[in-house]
Amino acid sequence: MKRDLAANPAWQDEDLGLPLPDSPHACSVCLPTWDSIIGYEEGREKVVRRMRTGYPRFFKHPAVERLFAAAKAEIASDSEEVIVLPTRASVQRAHRWVERRAETAVRIASFHGLQVLVVPAKAKADADAYWRFAGEVVSSRQAQDFMDGNLREGSKSHLIARSLAKFSGAAVDDTFIFTSGMAAVTAVLRALPRMHEGKKTLQLEFPYVDSLKVQELFGHGVVYLNEATGESFDEALMRIRQGEFAGVFTEVPSNPLLRTVDLHRVSKACEDSGTPLVIDDSATGPFNVDALRFADVVTGSLTKWISGEGDVMAGMATVRADSQVANALRESLATDATDSAPLYIGDAEVLLSNLKTYAERMKTVNANGTALAAWLAEHPAVAEVWHPSLTNRANYEAVMRKGGGYGGLLSIVLKAQKKTPKVYDALRLSKGPSFGTTFTLVCPYTLLAHYHELEWAEGCGVSANLLRISCGLESIGMITAAFEEALAHG
Repeated sequence: MKRDLAANPAWQDEDLGLPLPDSPHACSVCLPTWDSIIGYEEGREKVVRRMRTGYPRFFKHPAVERLFAAAKAEIASDSEEVIVLPTRASVQRAHRWVERRAETAVRIASFHGLQVLVVPAKAKADADAYWRFAGEVVSSRQAQDFMDGNLREGSKSHLIARSLAKFSGAAVDDTFIFTSGMAAVTAVLRALPRMHEGKKTLQLEFPYVDSLKVQELFGHGVVYLNEATGESFDEALMRIRQGEFAGVFTEVPSNPLLRTVDLHRVSKACEDSGTPLVIDDSATGPFNVDALRFADVVTGSLTKWISGEGDVMAGMATVRADSQVANALRESLATDATDSAPLYIGDAEVLLSNLKTYAERMKTVNANGTALAAWLAEHPAVAEVWHPSLTNRANYEAVMRKGGGYGGLLSIVLKAQKKTPKVYDALRLSKGPSFGTTFTLVCPYTLLAHYHELEWAEGCGVSANLLRISCGLESIGMITAAFEEALAHG
């Protein structure tokens, strides 16, 4: 019987490495203690050997590892490594990028119809970086089906687009489905018309770590404004109006600080100069926000709230029909969604099933997130809470849908930050990366996302002791009771 993580959370040392959820295709993994987080980041054997899964772009699933090993055994030498990519277009793009980065020759090979990049050992880190950041990955289901001799052809992405259109209001033909959220972001970056002019992009507000990395690695550089307020924000708007940037990127709200920029001002500046505005709505999702009112294109991780179950990875990009660059975006995204990072049919079927409960789930998640944020804001051990109901509320409400809410994602820091590890270890809720699951999920976000750049993150106002909380469907009483008990250690 599968473990019910809402009723029986994975939070103790004995749970280290367990898939979250209890599924062979889980997108998260239990990291129950502060020390286990550090052990994972440092690659300690005693931690890594117990991990049965992990977040798919960061940790190769056992089925994916078996696929890579089989490909290596057949087509690579002892001194070479391989990454398997979903399509010919993807492997060709990876080939060009890795050769430039590693300054060494790499080659493309076919493995029983799959596309493989074969690299010398010294280029392995660059090949792995392409897999992680570009998001053009082979999923665990696709790998498992291949190894079992049951690989399937076909696509059901159009059915997902049709389901999502009910929430976004966009035309089905303007919605494009990818194998991951980062694959969607990468595809949008490539689609920006001014990228061909060698222009940089602009990132407003502290974003999810890989959103910034994608712009740095696959673009022409990125100008980053950590906090889009005051004189620095005014200057950024002026530079947008002058047409300096290939595109402007922001999140609504941002992850992990749940801040929302003044989209009225940003979208007007972008419109004045014909600069595409790219908004990612992963943190709360299209049930809660209508980002397409302001954006030329909206990206999002379908892995999170839209799936809810945490057992399938996917992403989307949606073009606003009347955008000045709509035709250029549509043409490029349609090609990439088909030729570079198509969602495997087995994953599409799981996502379609999960989508059926999306709206009802979000009503509970919204209520829990708002209630928990208010409760934590009054707790004597808590120094600060970030949640759209509390953080840049007016800016968030400008994009919030009628009938939508503030979402279930929030972050906190404690007054006694040195005690955060003890609080985390004592917390009787499931603990691991990702968010958007039906069960509450907590992680020390900065430690996981920025372990090797903690000083930089601190300089951006993101504490190394920040805890990010993703509310599930449990009763709010159960969630607050778990925090009350844990916070007694702080």
